Amino acid sequence: MNVIIISDTHMPRMAQQLPEVLRKELSQADLIIHLGDWQSKQVYEELKSYAPVTGVYGNVDEAFFIENFNEKLVLELESHLIGITHGHGKGKTTEKRAIAQFVNDEVELILFGHSHIPLHKEYEGKLLFNPGSLQINVNNLITPSVN
Repeated sequence: MNVIIISDTHMPRMAQQLPEVLRKELSQADLIIHLGDWQSKQVYEELKSYAPVTGVYGNVDEAFFIENFNEKLVLELESHLIGITHGHGKGKTTEKRAIAQFVNDEVELILFGHSHIPLHKEYEGKLLFNPGSLQINVNNLITPSVN
């Protein structure tokens, strides 16, 4: 199963469209998980044209997301329990807030966004993953280096 995980698209504020490199990957997706701060329904509509979409709302999302998504989601995917949250709130770091969301859940993986900082590490037997901001990280991937 090919799962695409994205967060913090902030569209149209940070970009008018999804980056081309991402759209190529989305064409191969079986599932898309968005970790919040979509910002506008336009992002959801475009993503669902590629594959089924699930996710959570973030702290800058319009009413559509608050009405149709939760702040926290536990998803079973191929016999694995995955905790999904945006990670916003007060106090603690984004990472610690995300962990705290699932303290009573038997998840193996916690996906979160909000900080715009990529993270991939293990903590107390759980895998933590933050893809970072879509616009910042995709742009860095496709920017050629100058020698």
